[in-house]
Amino acid sequence: MNNNKKDTPHIITGEEYEERIKHLKDFNDVTNFAKELIAPTLQKMLEAELDNHLGYQKHEYHGRGTGNSRNGSSTKKLKTSFGQTNLSVPRDRSGTFEPLVVKKHETMQSDIEERIISMYAKGLTTRDISNYMQDIYGVEISAGMISNITEKILPLITEWQSRPLESIYPFISLDGIYYKVRDGGRIVNRTAYVVLGTNIDGYKDILGIWVGESEGSKFWLAILNELKNRGVNEILIASIDGLKGFNDAIKTIFPETQVQRCIVHQIRHTMKYVPHKHKKSFAADLKTIYTAPTEEAGLEAITELKKKWPDYSLYLKSWEDNWPELSPLYQYPAEIKKIMYTTNQIESVNRQFRKVTKTTSVFPHDEALIKLLWLAQRDITKKWTSAVHNWGVIISQLALIFPEKIKI
Repeated sequence: MNNNKKDTPHIITGEEYEERIKHLKDFNDVTNFAKELIAPTLQKMLEAELDNHLGYQKHEYHGRGTGNSRNGSSTKKLKTSFGQTNLSVPRDRSGTFEPLVVKKHETMQSDIEERIISMYAKGLTTRDISNYMQDIYGVEISAGMISNITEKILPLITEWQSRPLESIYPFISLDGIYYKVRDGGRIVNRTAYVVLGTNIDGYKDILGIWVGESEGSKFWLAILNELKNRGVNEILIASIDGLKGFNDAIKTIFPETQVQRCIVHQIRHTMKYVPHKHKKSFAADLKTIYTAPTEEAGLEAITELKKKWPDYSLYLKSWEDNWPELSPLYQYPAEIKKIMYTTNQIESVNRQFRKVTKTTSVFPHDEALIKLLWLAQRDITKKWTSAVHNWGVIISQLALIFPEKIKI
């Protein structure tokens, strides 16, 4: 027990608070003042908790004879982002008081730092955040200081990017987003490649984000090797958008994976130069290809379209050239086709990435880009709390098609 009043934090009065606020000049002043406020604020909350637990306030006469009373306090050292703080945790005689505001071994975090990281995750630039902190709190925070605060997430990114994965993913989708980044005084193009997986229980997860200069067999070989080293043994179907070198790489690492080119991207590519007056009818005829009941019927539909639209037959040549990657979907039931059909799931992720990155025309370095994308994916994946629609039917069909790989 410790009853020494020196261990009890000084409670700052309202008048003192107002006076101190007037003299805060910079972030260091705010930090030091916030550090002083943490202990007395928590102290008052602890005392209020004990009042509520006992049913009466300190020194109230009707608390006498109730069977439980105050029993001094003990000193607790609390670690915070502002440093170490000492508290006097009150006790009761029956030993039944368990404070909620400061639990055993709890570590508090800086609210200001959390706010900065949260704003950064929403896509605000360091200048935006600096202006916000100045306008709302009257605090000057430099872009360098904001960058230093966000640096704290780098170990979390490394841990996330190397975390163990599941042994089998029935579906993965891959796509890339292009960004401009400074590199040695030059502005260069970078691509952020995202791999989205759907696990055996039907839940989506972003397996990783890689920033590279250009794609190719060597690049994809490194990524696929990384996935394998993190525990992935089987990928049943991979949906892609014409990624260069991916086919050669996946045949090396996951030779039994079925590669499906995104139909929606293929349609967009085909329609790109079709005159507006013909777009609607031409698009309707294109549908006869990818909705055909069999692969043979799909090829026949291409032949018929070339006859009907001779002026656009060149646009249909890419369907023939890419047919080995477009045709696998004919082997599967409608429910599986809906997932293979398009990279819509990963495109949805990329749209959300673009929302948070649109305010930055050029990133100062690769690390800044990776930080922002990781924070964005953290917010995106928090909402993924349900399995893919109709997953029970889909996994049953996959178990029939891949009986040696899926057991249900």
